[in-house]
Amino acid sequence: MTFLTKITKRDGRVVDFSQEKIVTAIYKAAQAVGNPNSALARSLAEKVVKTLEERFPEKTPSVEEIQDIVEETLIANGEAKIAKAYILYRQKRTELRNLKKALLQGKTDEETDLSLNALKVLEKRFLRKDAEGKLLETPSQMFRRVASNVAQADAFYGGDVTATEQKFYDRMRRLEFLPNAPTLMNAGTPVQQLVSSFVLPVEDSIESIFDALKHAAMIHKTGGGTGFSFSRLRPKHDIIVTSHGQSTGPTAFMRLFDTSTNIIKDGGVRRGANIGVLRVDHPDILEFINLKADGKSFTNFNLSVGVTDTFMEAVINDREYSIINPRTKQPVTTLSARGVFDNIIALAWQRGDPGLLFLDRINQHNPMIALGEIEATDPCGDQPLMPYESAPLGAINLLTCVKNNDMDWEKLRLLVHDAVHFLDNVIDVNKYPLPEIEKASRATRKIGVGIMGFADVLYNVGVPYNSEEGLAWAERIIKFIREEALAKSMALAEQRGTFPAWADSTFAQRSLPLRNASLITIAPTGTISMIADVSPSLEPNFAISYIKNVMGDTDLVYVNKVFSKLAKKRGFYSDQLMREIADRGGIQHIPEISDDVKRVFVTAQEIPPEWHIRMQAAFQKHVDNAISKTINFPADASLNDVSQGFMLAYRLGCKGLTVYRDRSLDQQVINITRTRRHEQKAAGQTQENPFARCSECGATMQFSQGMCQVCGTPVLP
Repeated sequence: MTFLTKITKRDGRVVDFSQEKIVTAIYKAAQAVGNPNSALARSLAEKVVKTLEERFPEKTPSVEEIQDIVEETLIANGEAKIAKAYILYRQKRTELRNLKKALLQGKTDEETDLSLNALKVLEKRFLRKDAEGKLLETPSQMFRRVASNVAQADAFYGGDVTATEQKFYDRMRRLEFLPNAPTLMNAGTPVQQLVSSFVLPVEDSIESIFDALKHAAMIHKTGGGTGFSFSRLRPKHDIIVTSHGQSTGPTAFMRLFDTSTNIIKDGGVRRGANIGVLRVDHPDILEFINLKADGKSFTNFNLSVGVTDTFMEAVINDREYSIINPRTKQPVTTLSARGVFDNIIALAWQRGDPGLLFLDRINQHNPMIALGEIEATDPCGDQPLMPYESAPLGAINLLTCVKNNDMDWEKLRLLVHDAVHFLDNVIDVNKYPLPEIEKASRATRKIGVGIMGFADVLYNVGVPYNSEEGLAWAERIIKFIREEALAKSMALAEQRGTFPAWADSTFAQRSLPLRNASLITIAPTGTISMIADVSPSLEPNFAISYIKNVMGDTDLVYVNKVFSKLAKKRGFYSDQLMREIADRGGIQHIPEISDDVKRVFVTAQEIPPEWHIRMQAAFQKHVDNAISKTINFPADASLNDVSQGFMLAYRLGCKGLTVYRDRSLDQQVINITRTRRHEQKAAGQTQENPFARCSECGATMQFSQGMCQVCGTPVLP
């Protein structure tokens, strides 16, 4: 039994001594050199403790003094290789501490164990600073600021604000649940705008168009993103009775929105984002489809074509469909559905835009259909909303719920309940950019509980993403989350009342009292998953390992933590191997790694597009809002591959789809590594641009087709 009870940490705090930490440190060093011997680690740790008690009978040793004795003990007992691994580990930890200290500008954050990536993101975008750019808070102080602010809503309903604040703080501090970026940035500050997802109406008048432009600017400057349907605007060259002139059409006005977003984002804390939607039966649909064909225009817009079941059935049966003037509501012509669909496919293949929104399917599941149809979504396509609605979003870290090769379902249940509680509170404490947005948002109280870390969960339980078992895990998890979110929303309805527009909802018809008109949203979680150091949303990991330059002159190898743990356990971990994996992005062509590991640890570009779509559809079965997911295609994917992907998504019940073919843009967010590029080039996996633009109608078609499939005009290379 040890008499040593306390140690002094580097920041001067005196904490309880733990012999198990010494055992773990020695075991990890032994594991790194291929000798994972727990008995040896425990025996050596006991010798370290004995030496400590002899040298510090009346003094509390420091962490550094303990580590020095660990090194000394390892060498004295003939374990030079383990000692070397331990020394290298200490050096690496020292480098990381120094980098963290530099990022935090001297501040400490003892209550969170955040990765270097997480600290960089937080320091750059979320932690409050003074006028000179010096930090005013640490990450744990940020979490406390957010928790304290959001918990205040409990006072409106007679709740225990102090207990709720601590609960919210603990969830965020332990990275078990994180709200979306505006909440982390703005909660408890004068801005107090906590929501990222908005939809604004654009009616067919100059007044409405410029109101929407102004309102979008107000939302963007506080960190939100906006969705618009331009389908109500009269088409180009249509008559304007009041001025006896002609309309410029929706795409001309979209340029105003794009320019405004550029101006706002140049001076803001977060890039403004938009999605523009146009119905497939609008007379200007072909111009809309081709808006981003040059690769330079509308850089602040995602584009989605709002398609109907009528259109999709016409595509399947190779029929024409009617084009409707939104001003007169009358048909003006017909187009080949297959020709228009092929035009969409061509641009999606070439530029990644447009995507598709299946409008009829969205409104089939719209609980507020009595108040009107949904025509647009937020910028990522995951949150369908009616005009002026907004919704707070947040994500549960699924990796924190893994236990004994399964999920800790009770922990997940509590996390879901706390997430619903948190987001419902956000609706009450949020400062809305417009009175119309506040009225619409409070009327339906829509929220979006999401996920992150799903791919890491599959890694942890040994299940491939691209497998029937992977789909089963997806459905099991999201069905559980949906059921528990409903249970919590019903409990809140009993305590706080149903959402005000409940009587007009389909829930009232089913006698289902709910606090929130919608509950589950699978948003991208790009930033908050970096803070939590897990895979984003439901997406597979893009790489197992990668190298990042930090603070200008330090290269650090980042390895997926689940893979790192397995590699050390199986005895094939080495820094050299991790660098090789980083150069390739994946592990499929590395002979030192066994096939059973390769089967599980697949990355985004190694998964066939069909499995990406099937995974999205599996989640959509139990998601009442929608899903933001990018369907990755390899660089050598054909037009037919992309076409089949869109049709599969429609058949499987998705609410929308966005595709991205590797290297289809000159600049892309994530690039494959240099090695894989050379391999693809050597294998001839490149394609030149095979398209021509129709001079008559503007559609993009393949050279080989000879004529435009939409209007019949000859097309020449």
